[in-house]
Amino acid sequence: MGLSAPIVNAPMGGTAGGPLAAAVSRAGGLGMIGMGSSATAGALTAELPHVSGLASPFGIGLVHWVMEAQPDLFDVALAARPALLAVSFGDDWSWVRRAHDAGVPVAAQVADVTGARNAADAGVDVIVARGAEGGGHGEARIGTLPLLAEVLDAVKVPVLAAGGIASGRGLAAVLAAGASGAWVGTAFTTCREAATSAAARDVLLSAEGNQTVTTRAFDVAFGYPWPATLPERVLRNDFVDRFDGREDLVDDDARAGLAAAAAAEDYRVAPVNAGQGVGMVRETRSAAEVIERLCAEAERLLRRWG
Repeated sequence: MGLSAPIVNAPMGGTAGGPLAAAVSRAGGLGMIGMGSSATAGALTAELPHVSGLASPFGIGLVHWVMEAQPDLFDVALAARPALLAVSFGDDWSWVRRAHDAGVPVAAQVADVTGARNAADAGVDVIVARGAEGGGHGEARIGTLPLLAEVLDAVKVPVLAAGGIASGRGLAAVLAAGASGAWVGTAFTTCREAATSAAARDVLLSAEGNQTVTTRAFDVAFGYPWPATLPERVLRNDFVDRFDGREDLVDDDARAGLAAAAAAEDYRVAPVNAGQGVGMVRETRSAAEVIERLCAEAERLLRRWG
């Protein structure tokens, strides 16, 4: 794809819009527009002008079950001719042929080696080995490095490592292990080009890595139809402490309180997605500065080994 940096920004719904994708691509990585569980064809169309004039490649990320419910979303994504279309969290692979017929390479996230083999057998061009450390929704089964090593031994296609990579040390580690690049989420959430609100940025910048937890409490309370096998990793807060593992206790009052907190950006109650690398994110930077810092530190470390 002609990238100068082995970095792809994770297509985080609500955070990775067109401006972030464009900034990452201009800086030499692969910028991804993220369409999450609330995605629509119209929402994707609104983000595309930010990347339409780029001289650099860009990508689009979709959630499989959302795409199935809204077929026009997939059509809009294909028509944009991204350099990479990522569709994750599903076990039906019929979309791969449609993308290839349109000349679009595809990627998918996997949580174990069985998923990696299934994706490769289906013709997926790039596999994202997503470790349990990753923020947002996903199957939190295996740590990033053990998963990456197993997947690399099992498939022949390029593999990106995801989960907890928020520093040059993390980037160097996965490249040394054999990954083709890193799929980075949390490190980009506080970038100036991200759609993250100022209040959420402040919470992320002050958080430590041990303050995240995987939970279904928010999905249940908001009524989001995420499968039970796909919890989300968020910053721990009062709502998590009250309802995690006790989702049956979420009543109308709790839902109303959560909605009010989300509207007021009160993150003592409302959710903030974050991976375990959040403790390494301490400043608001541009996407280009994040990429430069990650790559420079990784290069220094890798050069020590010749």
